[in-house]
Amino acid sequence: MVFPKQQQPLHVATAGEALIDLIEEADGRLRPCAGGAVYNLSRALGLQGVGTLYLNPLSGDRFGRLLAEGIHQAGVALAQATPAHEPTSLAVVGLDEQGKASYSFYRDGVADRQVNATHMTRQCAAETQLKLVATGCLALVADDSAKYLPWLMAQRAAGRFVAVDANLRPAIVPDMAAYQASVMAALGQAHLVKVSDDDLVTLGFTAADPLQGARELLRATPATWLALTLGPRGAVLLHRDGRGWQAAEPQPVRVADTVGAGDCFLAGLLAALLERPVVQAARHADQIALDAEDVHHILGRAVASASLCVMQTGCVPPSLAEVVARVAAVPPVFNAL
Repeated sequence: MVFPKQQQPLHVATAGEALIDLIEEADGRLRPCAGGAVYNLSRALGLQGVGTLYLNPLSGDRFGRLLAEGIHQAGVALAQATPAHEPTSLAVVGLDEQGKASYSFYRDGVADRQVNATHMTRQCAAETQLKLVATGCLALVADDSAKYLPWLMAQRAAGRFVAVDANLRPAIVPDMAAYQASVMAALGQAHLVKVSDDDLVTLGFTAADPLQGARELLRATPATWLALTLGPRGAVLLHRDGRGWQAAEPQPVRVADTVGAGDCFLAGLLAALLERPVVQAARHADQIALDAEDVHHILGRAVASASLCVMQTGCVPPSLAEVVARVAAVPPVFNAL
């Protein structure tokens, strides 16, 4: 099934995996759900009102049609509307007693990996209102670095804001050193880096305090901002000049599972970022200077977006109206760092 592009101006382009999560049920059965970190991010952005272009192809198989339906329902545009012949990527998802997810991937010869830097760069150049690009997770594996890194370099050079979500999956890589180098190369093109406390450890930033590790990672990149997610302790946004803010829910949130929580967090952050007047007025990403009011708006939306996700089973990204309503009803608690 092929869907037409939506008519909303395209302000964000996303590139990375789209796959089917086979989520293990209590009785051992596997329940298929549309997923993949960048796919989730793309849908979450669309549902929060952001004109989004997804650059990777989707398969023409049954699962690919399911993924395309999710993209269509979120109002996201497909850069490659013609389905690919290759099959859809699969991930088997296990959940521990706290609902935290672990993954096993099946991604050889699959549709979403049929991309190249030249084509993606050309597609982005054709979108004159594009302000931001985002990638991460499986797009950062060393085997695919030649596909994504030149594209990221071209987007930064063109003045677009670059967001990279490390969202690491160490279990899928045979060579950890090569993986770490590939991830750091991608983070080296970012204006905004997003990591979890687990990501910091995988990258070798093993300080006992994740905040210290996050500051060390930020200094190791040219990024201006770093977002650190801390699970039930909320999230932190750091600036390379030393400023920092933490936001958390005022009361514990009932967690169904954490599938897609980081993706929805980043979508909430980027959607709120694009609303800020300083971002809308900037012609180049390096001109963006956020103040404390901007940060409270952005980080509060991000935390609310993640909280709404974890209350659901699987990745069910919230709408913009749902996120705005949660921030109003349950304002996050902020602390300056």
